[in-house]
Amino acid sequence: MSEKVINNIKQAGKTYFANDNIAEFLLPHHLNNMQLQLEQKFQEVLDILLIDSENDHNTKETAKRVAKMYIREVFKGRYTPMPKITDFPNAKGLKDIYTLGPISIRSACSHHLVPITGKLWLGIIPSDKVIGISKFVRLTEWVMARPQIQEEATVQLADLIEQMIQPEGLGIVMEATHQCMTWRGVRETETKMTSSILRGKLNTDNNLRSEFMRLIK
Repeated sequence: MSEKVINNIKQAGKTYFANDNIAEFLLPHHLNNMQLQLEQKFQEVLDILLIDSENDHNTKETAKRVAKMYIREVFKGRYTPMPKITDFPNAKGLKDIYTLGPISIRSACSHHLVPITGKLWLGIIPSDKVIGISKFVRLTEWVMARPQIQEEATVQLADLIEQMIQPEGLGIVMEATHQCMTWRGVRETETKMTSSILRGKLNTDNNLRSEFMRLIK
């Protein structure tokens, strides 16, 4: 099954990187098969780690739980279509900046597959189209539910919003803790990473940029 899906992706000239969405190539039974295969493989991982999951009540169904978690929850942004988003005309011609946040973010480092958690703020100067504020939350969740590096996730979300509503100005600030650094490696528990993108008027107009930064503090 995996080889067939991969061949279809390649024939379409697409990639299947960790932070790509490949939902257009998947049918419901594919996800079921992937989950079952992952359960079997993760059971092998437990065996290699010399964990007696057959008799240990704490890990008896861990492989099943982990497979479901990766396919249906933490990486679902790879396997599910983009949430349905309806845009509306900017009937009043509003041009003032509005902000949204903090939005909780939950992702995973694509280097070690451990959690990235934090917050994100958005700033929008609308153009001709607008979307409901809850839709920004849904888009953020969809983009972040994949193995990521923070810098690329910020760009992905910005590109998606620009494609949908072509705002006159767009700002995104993401602040996150990476467990690949707090849980392992240097184990620096206090450090957070901040990434930002400013486009359109929020990039070219110093006053608007300053207003955005003031509003999200």
